[in-house]
Amino acid sequence: MRTVLLTGFEPFDQDPINPSWEAVKALDQTLIKEDVRIVSRQLPCVFSQAPTRLLELLVSFQPELVIAVGLGPGRTDISIERVAINLNDARIPDNLGEQPIDTAVVVDGPAAYFTTLPIKAMVKAVREAGIAASVSQTAGTFVCNQVFYLLQHALAGLGVRSGFIHVPFLPEQVVDSQRPSMALDTMVAGLQAAVLTAWQTPVDAKEE
Repeated sequence: MRTVLLTGFEPFDQDPINPSWEAVKALDQTLIKEDVRIVSRQLPCVFSQAPTRLLELLVSFQPELVIAVGLGPGRTDISIERVAINLNDARIPDNLGEQPIDTAVVVDGPAAYFTTLPIKAMVKAVREAGIAASVSQTAGTFVCNQVFYLLQHALAGLGVRSGFIHVPFLPEQVVDSQRPSMALDTMVAGLQAAVLTAWQTPVDAKEE
């Protein structure tokens, strides 16, 4: 059985749920082809722990495709990230109270890594499923970006496609109805379309 690894994050910033994990968890053990299975695992929202857990998962599952998913507060759609930067600059403490400011994700590492996912084809597929999606040019500087950067760093040159997707809040997390959110079943369907397209698409689409 060939493996697609999806990761989501534990809750953080005093919120009892994290939609990235809820959506990813719903896809665990899903077959996207007869011999291709999704495996979903949770990452800690902790700068000092997420890297170790991520590398453990890569070694354990030897996936052929990896997509990390995180919450993007304020995002209005399924945002497929283009680039990870070599910078930790936390606006809030992580779940252990750590708050690195202006530190490198990997000392002496490249300034940035681009995703190896067919991001525009993925956006197109999600939109065709009737779900809002876009390419994002920034993954921030919190643990999401750290994981995205480390993922690309670990897999560089190995031929394993990988990248990162941000998702919005769930409706139940939004007190002010003016803040953007997305229903869980919509989020799950969008991620499933994105994963299937990432698996099936050897050359990215040329879309605006």
